[in-house]
Amino acid sequence: MADALIYDLRGLKCPLPVLKTRRRMADLQPGDELIVETTDPLAGIDIPHFCNEDGHALVAQERLDAGHRFHIRKGG
Repeated sequence: MADALIYDLRGLKCPLPVLKTRRRMADLQPGDELIVETTDPLAGIDIPHFCNEDGHALVAQERLDAGHRFHIRKGG
């Protein structure tokens, strides 16, 4: 997790967290990792679905007091 980039999407509402995560992941190389933080309650469903559909690994998902944190590894 030390080498993962942190992407702060707190305060954004659906569908912006997924759209912005998809755009950010497109700039990364396979195997790169991204930590996404969001306050959107639907992100708990949307981000894992996005990872599954786009072939990325959801390394960890954590529920925070004010939202979610997702650790994503870009697929090849």
